[in-house]
Amino acid sequence: MKILSPRVHGYLDFVVVVLFAMAPTVFGFTGLPATVSYVLAGVHLTLTLLTAFPLGIIKLIPFTVHGAIELLTSILLVIAPWAAGFSEQTAAKIFYVAAGILIFVVFLTTDYKAAAPGSQSHAGSR
Repeated sequence: MKILSPRVHGYLDFVVVVLFAMAPTVFGFTGLPATVSYVLAGVHLTLTLLTAFPLGIIKLIPFTVHGAIELLTSILLVIAPWAAGFSEQTAAKIFYVAAGILIFVVFLTTDYKAAAPGSQSHAGSR
């Protein structure tokens, strides 16, 4: 069920940016997991600002492509602790797996077609 509008998705994107930016400090992880978290905050902010949806500023990236990137990211986040060798850092492992699952849920529940050109209905125009 696609219950999240592009606007709500955009707000959630900014929440994700803040979570990735603050996670190392809040949850106390260091090294590679911290660096990746800071990089992901910057990359996700850039993706959000460049997406063609209500909260995008420059609107270069189609919202459907934004969704595909988030789907791939969600999968990579879940496997990252083992693939990148930081699964022994419990806080980082839990954070990355949880973030991956949450981003996947957002992917599943977002109406990516609603931001497509011509998808907006115009009241009174027939």
